[in-house]
Amino acid sequence: MAGCAIWFVGLPGSGKSSIARCVAQVLEQRGLPVRYLEMDARRKAYFPNPQYTTKERRQAYDLFVSEAAQLVEQGHVVIMDGSAPKRSMREAARKQIPVFAEMLVRCPVRTAMEREASRPAGKVMADLYAKALERKRTGRQFKGLGQVIGVDVQFEDNTNAEFVLENGEITKEEACQRVLAFLDTWLHNA
Repeated sequence: MAGCAIWFVGLPGSGKSSIARCVAQVLEQRGLPVRYLEMDARRKAYFPNPQYTTKERRQAYDLFVSEAAQLVEQGHVVIMDGSAPKRSMREAARKQIPVFAEMLVRCPVRTAMEREASRPAGKVMADLYAKALERKRTGRQFKGLGQVIGVDVQFEDNTNAEFVLENGEITKEEACQRVLAFLDTWLHNA
């Protein structure tokens, strides 16, 4: 099988990372040569002290796509996990990677905010949305808080995504199964 890239995109808190990890695990169990690239981790490799500016975001996504393209050339099934707020970022990947699928994970913004608020601090600041909204409302600055997708940066939907998952009311397991059902056909035809 030739390599390919499957990019899970959407708002922070949409569930894309949980679903991407689930899909990667299942595909790996099926014996596929899976590589999982998580933007939050890769960004810190590209920029040890990320600022989350527009320029840095563009550079980080350019590097992310290049890294994925190299792995695809080596024959890997690359699971990309990163918000990619601009359609142009995803289109750049589509141009560089011959076998590419965009998995748009959607959920209501309120649901994304609730999910994100319950996430512990880790690679990404805890209470990201709440802090970004407070900054917007009061001007208060939070150290390390850059532009937040969904508050400061609009997420651009793509009606041409290979698969759109409405992930507001379903379990992670159901979401994973829906994506895998799509991928079973897509990978067979890729």
